[in-house]
Amino acid sequence: MEKPAYKRILLKLSGEALMGEQGLGIDPNVVDRLAREIKSVVDLGVQVGVVIGGGNIFRGLSASARGMDRVQADYMGMLATVINALALQDYLERYNVYTRVQSAIKMEEVAEPFIRRRAIRHLEKGRVVIFAAGTGNPYFTTDTAASLRAIEIEADVILKGTKVDGVYDSDPALNKNAKRYETLTYMDIVRQGLKVMDATAATLCMDNSLPIIVYNITVPGNLRRIVLGENIGTKVTGVSHEA
Repeated sequence: MEKPAYKRILLKLSGEALMGEQGLGIDPNVVDRLAREIKSVVDLGVQVGVVIGGGNIFRGLSASARGMDRVQADYMGMLATVINALALQDYLERYNVYTRVQSAIKMEEVAEPFIRRRAIRHLEKGRVVIFAAGTGNPYFTTDTAASLRAIEIEADVILKGTKVDGVYDSDPALNKNAKRYETLTYMDIVRQGLKVMDATAATLCMDNSLPIIVYNITVPGNLRRIVLGENIGTKVTGVSHEA
C-alpha cells in the first residue's frame, strides 16, 4: 500500500467549489466527485477534516456591502456552510465513508456541536469530520475557521482546494503572463495581499507553523497525489524556496 506523506489533513473547500458551472447552489455531480476524492485518501488511512464555505448560497460580506447588518449577514453565511456540510456528508455516506458534521452553532437535530476532543476521537476512528458554521462568530472567514480547526485537531497541513492550480502574482484569467508561485511564506501572503487566505488565517498558520498547500480541486486525483507527497500547487510555509 502507498504510504501517505500526511497522517491528518484539513481540507478547505470554498462554497463556490460545490456549484460547478452553475451560478448558484449545489451541483450534485461536483459534490459526488469531491466525495470520491475524499474517499480515495480515507482509503489510504489518512484522517480527514473538512471546512466548507457558503459562498454558493449566501455571502455575508457582500450582503453587508449592500446594506445588510454585518453580524446578521455573517450568521446567514454560517448557516449556508451547514447546508453545504450536510450535502457533502450525504454523498460521502453513499460511498460508505463514515462522516460527522460538527457545527460551531448549536443545532442538535442536524449536527453535533463542535467539541475538540470528540472531533479528534472521530478522526482517530477513521471518520471524516466536516466542520460547519465557521468559527461561530461574525467577522471571521471560513479561511480563519479552517486555520483554527486545523490547529485544534493538530492537522499536519491545510489543503486549500480552488479552481486554479496554485497562487499567482496576478489573476491568470486576466493576465496570460501571470506567474505561479511554487512556494511562499506566510508573510508573502500578508505583504503582497495575495488571495490565499486572509491575514488572520495566515497569521494563525504562521504562529503555529502549519503549512498550507493551494491546489486545483477540479483536477481528478490531485488530492490523493498531494497526500502521497507529490509537489502540486503552491506550498506556503515559514521559508520560501523561490529563486
